[in-house]
Amino acid sequence: MILINLLPYREARRHARKRAFFVGMLASAVAGLGLVVFGLSFVTQLTSQQEIRNEYLRAEIKKLEGQIKDIATLRVEIEALKARQRAIEDLQTDRNVPVHLLNELVRHAPDGLYLKSMVQSAGSVVLSGFAQSNERVSELLRNTSQNGVWVERPELIEIKAANLGTTARDSARVYEFSMRLKIRRPEADAAGAKAEKPKAS
Repeated sequence: MILINLLPYREARRHARKRAFFVGMLASAVAGLGLVVFGLSFVTQLTSQQEIRNEYLRAEIKKLEGQIKDIATLRVEIEALKARQRAIEDLQTDRNVPVHLLNELVRHAPDGLYLKSMVQSAGSVVLSGFAQSNERVSELLRNTSQNGVWVERPELIEIKAANLGTTARDSARVYEFSMRLKIRRPEADAAGAKAEKPKAS
């Protein structure tokens, strides 16, 4: 028996295709929207995590900056303490310098030479006095130049003839002189040499 379909099957197939097309479009739109939402949420999550990391880094940087400031302050304090220590050491060394200078001058001053003043200032000492002759002054210069431990580089400032005494009978012809000596600290030189030895080795 032959069956004949009298229904408009072409219309039905067209409607089915349209329906499938719209369903496919709707599914694609939903899938695309879902992908967009998922992408946005993923990017938002990554951004929030990066912000958390950035905040942590900022906090750590602030801590480090504070520590750097503390270190700089400590360095300044250490330098100030070193300067005070050097000043105290210099004062302790300078306290004994006049004694060493007097001892040195007693050993090097020849007979017939008399000192009337000794002025110490800025790492040097200025001597003034009287000598029976120019040779006595030259001998003092030579002794301090060659054998000086606490003095060095003697420099004659002035020498001139003078008379001692109030009357012509009592007056004696002498030579008034003044000289400058550079003060040397053997203790400081020895300490500097000890400090340089490890560097050289």
